[in-house]
Amino acid sequence: MVSKIRSLGLQGVSGYEVSTECDLSGGLPNFDIVGLPDAAVKEARDRVRAVIKNCGFTFPVSRITINLAPADRRKAGTVYDLPILVGILVSGGQLPAPEEDAALVGELSLSGQLRPITGMLPMAMAAARAGIKHLYVPADSAAEATLAKGPAVYPVHDMGQLARHLRGDERIEPAPVWTPPAADREGPDFSQVKGQHAAKRALEIAAAGGHNLLMSGPPGSGKSMLARRLPSILPDLTMDEALATTEIYSVLGLTTAEEPLIVHRPFRAPHHTISNMGMAGGGNPVPRPGEISLAHNGVLFLDELPEFHKDVIEVLRQPLEEGRVQISRATATEVFPSRFMLVCAMNPCKCGWYGHPSGRCKCSPGAVAKYTQKLSGPLLDRIDLFIEVPAMEFDELAAKDSKEESSSEIRQRVNAARRIQVERTAGKGASCNAQLGPEELKAHCALSDDCQAMMKSAFERLGLTARSYDRILRVARTIADLDGAECIELPHLAEALQYRQPAAWMSR
Repeated sequence: MVSKIRSLGLQGVSGYEVSTECDLSGGLPNFDIVGLPDAAVKEARDRVRAVIKNCGFTFPVSRITINLAPADRRKAGTVYDLPILVGILVSGGQLPAPEEDAALVGELSLSGQLRPITGMLPMAMAAARAGIKHLYVPADSAAEATLAKGPAVYPVHDMGQLARHLRGDERIEPAPVWTPPAADREGPDFSQVKGQHAAKRALEIAAAGGHNLLMSGPPGSGKSMLARRLPSILPDLTMDEALATTEIYSVLGLTTAEEPLIVHRPFRAPHHTISNMGMAGGGNPVPRPGEISLAHNGVLFLDELPEFHKDVIEVLRQPLEEGRVQISRATATEVFPSRFMLVCAMNPCKCGWYGHPSGRCKCSPGAVAKYTQKLSGPLLDRIDLFIEVPAMEFDELAAKDSKEESSSEIRQRVNAARRIQVERTAGKGASCNAQLGPEELKAHCALSDDCQAMMKSAFERLGLTARSYDRILRVARTIADLDGAECIELPHLAEALQYRQPAAWMSR
């Protein structure tokens, strides 16, 4: 007898439907799994055989053939344990078949318990697209599956519970849709940072428009401290953004049953020893997302930027423009989303004190040039704001009566500006000013005659490129949004041009 059990699989960070076909036939006893299974899928034979015996069922003494269709797509992981087991029991008449519009996924322990699986959210969303109405998943993965808001999700603890449900003896109740609890953001706050008002202003603009930022300054000036507080002022994630980000984390097994949804924008800060594969993604035989994908809809912070390997820095160029990265290997090609906000911090030279009034820097001009030469012109051209973070004076540090603005106050302005941007570009694919395309730039970043004259002068004087011209317009549009202005005015453009100029040591 042939049975067909619907299931789901993963390719990259997307799910797709898999049909688990089981055939019991005469001949010498054998157990084959076909359909391009990997080693983990093939090992399901031993797990399923043990579960059938340990749960009181009878293992068929016949030739068992399992086909995972479509047979031309590589199947990986342990999610097929449950559909293979149910398919064998249905084919042998030991269990009634599930509903025609039902799908099953899950990894089995040898005693029949179901273990949580990775990639549950993208598979649940694929189930919703495929018209599946009932989804049976491990109990610890049920909360994540409900986020798809498609099929009814049945949390299964063990094979015995599922068997009683299919026979009608004990019904499993669908899990309620998981909702995140209301909670304030935890972590460092901008009120803890004394002074550095110019840097705070630049970070506010970057957060409001999703712009890339480079901070430079001597050691101890507060560059890393400011960057670590950036998450506290980032705009709230929309549900679509949260789901897209959670899909990536789910595939890598970084979600939990208690917190199945990424509710705050990611902040990734890889060490400078990271490889280009760790940054962009990769691996064999199946490519996996890297740091730039984990920072999707959030921030990628690179501290001590010149200390990163040059090839690692250069892999950022294409994702910064396209918002995605394509990883090609001999066995597969995957495209991962990677629309992130790049925030960098660096010292002006190896010792860090180049240009400081104390004169303590002893680096030669050649040593300074060697330190910064890893930063290519094309990469710097993709950064929107350059800001100097000077060393703090004693009076600023020792002031006891200084009251700094809190992150919640700054975030209110950021959220207000981001709402303006979302309403302005509704349905056009851009969620912030940093993502404005040519048509949107033409429509929403038109300059008056006075602004046009200022831009022309700056373009010729600074030697700007077409890319930097567009980025200046986007930053000016964000500054105008923070100001609540309908059009870009001279002060907005002047401030944007001020941030565009790389620090003096960058041109040496």
